[in-house]
Amino acid sequence: MRVAAVGVLLAGAALAGCSRPIEPEDIINRFSNLWYDQPDTWRTMRWFGIVSHQNPMDVWIIQEIFQEIKPDVMIECGAFHGGSAALWATILEQINPASKVISIDIEDRMQAARELPIVQRRVQFIIGSSTATEVVAEVRRQVEGKKVVVLLDSDHRQPHVLEELKQYAPLVGVGGYLIVQDTNINGHPVLPGWGPGPWEAVDEFLKTTDAFEIDRSRERFLFTFSPNGYLKRVK
Repeated sequence: MRVAAVGVLLAGAALAGCSRPIEPEDIINRFSNLWYDQPDTWRTMRWFGIVSHQNPMDVWIIQEIFQEIKPDVMIECGAFHGGSAALWATILEQINPASKVISIDIEDRMQAARELPIVQRRVQFIIGSSTATEVVAEVRRQVEGKKVVVLLDSDHRQPHVLEELKQYAPLVGVGGYLIVQDTNINGHPVLPGWGPGPWEAVDEFLKTTDAFEIDRSRERFLFTFSPNGYLKRVK
């Protein structure tokens, strides 16, 4: 799938007289690094004026997941300024009128987001660590019996992400998704010096369970911040 989609670029490179074949993954990785490293791409993203560091390609994929699953609740670990929570709520309102977003962060930086009507209607911010016992217990209480999609986008170090995976995976029903963002860091392909992060946490998590599988069909746009990070519950 990825090879076919970049065939035109490869043909163009050949016509330009490149001395060696350029592999499709080279093109994808080079573009990913170029886009990631620019100061005016994802770092300047806003939703209704509020900071939201989302990749537009991933936003499109996530709205497709919402449309297919029609979740009652989106759990977002990592609120930042609340722009992404507002984004998810905007989409979900059109799909499931009873839906809401629970967004968790250790810092309260969401003052501007709270002024948005969509946030007032559909977003609940929880201040605390996404892996704290009391936070997990409260989220579990609120989502019991509901269809849930989970998105992990908080502390990007491997131990923290792995603990989030363990705590929130049980809340996702069969056919649902646990989305791990920023699996692209630590050289996959960006920020090679980061150290073990979300990608490595996913690797460790999948060694412990056969209930989830990587859904690579969600990477069909080629450019994603979540390579190997769209985890679908299959049993």
